[in-house]
Amino acid sequence: MSSPPPLPISQSQGTRTLSSVSVSGFTRLCKGLALILVAAHLVLHFFPSAITYLALIPARTIPFAWNLITAGYVEQTVHGVVISIVCLLFIGKLLEPVWGPREFLKFIFIVNFLTSVCIFITAIALYYITRQEIYLYTPLSGFHGVISGFLVSIKQIIPDQEIPFLKIKMKWLPSITLLASIAMSFWIIEATTYLPTVIFGTYMSWIYLRYWQRKPETKYKGDPNEDFAFSTFFPEFLRPVIDPIASIFHRMLCGRSDASVDAEDYNRGSDPLPGSDPIEASRRRERGARALEERLASERLATSRSAGELQTHAAGNV
Repeated sequence: MSSPPPLPISQSQGTRTLSSVSVSGFTRLCKGLALILVAAHLVLHFFPSAITYLALIPARTIPFAWNLITAGYVEQTVHGVVISIVCLLFIGKLLEPVWGPREFLKFIFIVNFLTSVCIFITAIALYYITRQEIYLYTPLSGFHGVISGFLVSIKQIIPDQEIPFLKIKMKWLPSITLLASIAMSFWIIEATTYLPTVIFGTYMSWIYLRYWQRKPETKYKGDPNEDFAFSTFFPEFLRPVIDPIASIFHRMLCGRSDASVDAEDYNRGSDPLPGSDPIEASRRRERGARALEERLASERLATSRSAGELQTHAAGNV
């Protein structure tokens, strides 16, 4: 049975889908991925030698090239499995109805693979610089690169929505996660193995969403809005310094400047193409925020109904 096509963000059906998913529970795709994470961890638990074939060990990636794919789905610790599954289920419940199952799975696969490639290249480079074999033989794995990518997706869809009780806008989640990971790496040795995955997962997901993701409603790729520029991951006082540096890397990656992207890819003549209009971008953010609010309201309603049924049942027993 084929998967349903992804829902255009521009349609109001997206908010209703989010609400229905909230009431019915987690999506089947997310549950399936959660089972894969559990199964991979159990394989390592009962067969410790399997880490040689599943985790990313740079010295053994050739000929075991498949570990560039499998490493992202292998958590080596119990708390890593729990955190990854919780984030996958709850964030996936928000993202999958907006993107569609096919795009959601594509995002996970691409971010996971590119993150592993970047870690492999970095490890080899560090070995040749330092000549320390620890960079070649340390097993690296985990789903936290994709989780970091999910946070970037939330930044794109509902940047101005506030986290309940914390009064922090969603657009700062990737930056806070990166900062916390860097700080923890100074105090916890285990955190240093997670840090490269978090950094590259964040950056690769931004590149995919910024330049490569195809939008069904516009048939164009990427998100050119200034609110999703690379400098928005940093505080405002640093952006005048970050923007020139980011433009250099942008030209290296894409072969053209930001101005040419806006002029050539998103404008034909004097009319902007769909997706580059700031009014449309604002509407998309409003729809994302409204979808999240309806999802939370539905969950609160379901909770209150179940509590009322329990009270009625208890009164009847008395």
